[in-house]
Amino acid sequence: MIRSWLREPLVHFLLAGAAIYVLVGWFGNPYGPTDRTIVLGADRKAEIAAGFERMIGRAPTDSELDGLIERWLREEILYREGLRLGLDADDPVVRRRLATKMDELAAASAETADVSDATLEEWLKSHPERFIDGGTVSLDQVWYASEETARAALASGRVTGNPISLPRSVEAMPRAEMREVFGLQFAQELAKLAPKPEWQGPIPSGFGWHLVHLRARDLGSVPPLAEIRQQVEADWRSETIAERRERAYRLLRDAYVVKKR
Repeated sequence: MIRSWLREPLVHFLLAGAAIYVLVGWFGNPYGPTDRTIVLGADRKAEIAAGFERMIGRAPTDSELDGLIERWLREEILYREGLRLGLDADDPVVRRRLATKMDELAAASAETADVSDATLEEWLKSHPERFIDGGTVSLDQVWYASEETARAALASGRVTGNPISLPRSVEAMPRAEMREVFGLQFAQELAKLAPKPEWQGPIPSGFGWHLVHLRARDLGSVPPLAEIRQQVEADWRSETIAERRERAYRLLRDAYVVKKR
């Protein structure tokens, strides 16, 4: 159980954060006015060389590596002096960059994890509507700017809608085309409705709110994982990263007290 707990990415995130807080608590600002010692170890040199190789496609020569190290030292010294002068304070670019790095730290394991077929099979089973191949939809729709207006129209029976550059009626439109024209949110909400003679909704889209007369639907089918593994993995990875970032933020957010004045 402890091993499983230690593999949890959020635990790594919190331990890393706690370590930073402890070090700062013990030593204050790590780049204090009296600290002008830079330790340039083998790991740092290897990291600098690897960065060059990723960009150029080959390892640097000895003279190139010396130049890269001097450039890194110059940047490090100016960076530390900038921190001493407080140049990072209230800088929106630095603030945004640090927030992005914290997000990346929380999601790092999900970005590089090898995902098992069992995990992807479960993901495919839980989100079939995202991977359905084929299928068509026939419907009429009207658009409203707000949910309240749409609900009032439905209750009154006067379903006329407002002008918008979307087709009012479609006949046997492929599901893929439906997502392109009306958006993924509309398509996902439409998947929850059953064909019936009455108007239904409202359902949201990126444009606003819609009342829908769903006349007919051919459900299509979900391909086996082997045929769409790359698509399923990309969807799993994208949503898992977003979910872990949000969970990590919520854990940190709960530790703060925000006083609005």
